[in-house]
Amino acid sequence: MLKLYGFDVSNYYNMIKLAMALKGIEYEAVPTYPNQTPEYLAIVPTGKVPALQTSDGMLIETNVIFDYLEEVSPQMPLIHGSAYEKARIRELMKMVELYVELPARRCHSEAFFGGKVDDITKSEVKRALLNGMQAISRAASFSPYLAGDKLSAADIFFLYSLDLASGVAKKLYNIDLLAEAPGAQELMRTLNAMPEVKAIAKDKRAAGPAFSAYVAQQMKK
Repeated sequence: MLKLYGFDVSNYYNMIKLAMALKGIEYEAVPTYPNQTPEYLAIVPTGKVPALQTSDGMLIETNVIFDYLEEVSPQMPLIHGSAYEKARIRELMKMVELYVELPARRCHSEAFFGGKVDDITKSEVKRALLNGMQAISRAASFSPYLAGDKLSAADIFFLYSLDLASGVAKKLYNIDLLAEAPGAQELMRTLNAMPEVKAIAKDKRAAGPAFSAYVAQQMKK
């Protein structure tokens, strides 16, 4: 059986959880926070999560794990269509990750954990988030999903990236990030109404206190 390493507050971990739920793939969850212990580094070179243990070995990086799941479970494709359509889905996945998720992550410490980010960084992140959402607005169809009329991996990236990025934009800049892309708010409502997404959200809430304690401990180091 596949083993999925990660924790229920991680957005990247939850991306994989949702993909596996939609595909009906059974797996064993191995609760794991990112760490640099010799034991974990021996199986995960970066010490990060998520990581997927397969019968052939360990896989890391969310995009790579998505591609693996597509190969082993093609009957419920999340990267579907012609070669061009599949490339477009991957393009949207990468756009969400590079131009929304990663910039927002630079301000997570202040938005969510009581830290402080310098004004230059906050200004850079604000500009990057607005530019990123406007680019996605031009690239995506929102009809009703990012890549058309079918749910895809791009929507899963969008759901769990915008959840956090929207929090950063609201708390630090009082900006409704979803309003920057017509159709984004409706898409988020549609995705959050899915039973699989609701189950993952429940797990996330339950894991919140333990994660907060973990973060507090890490900040003391």
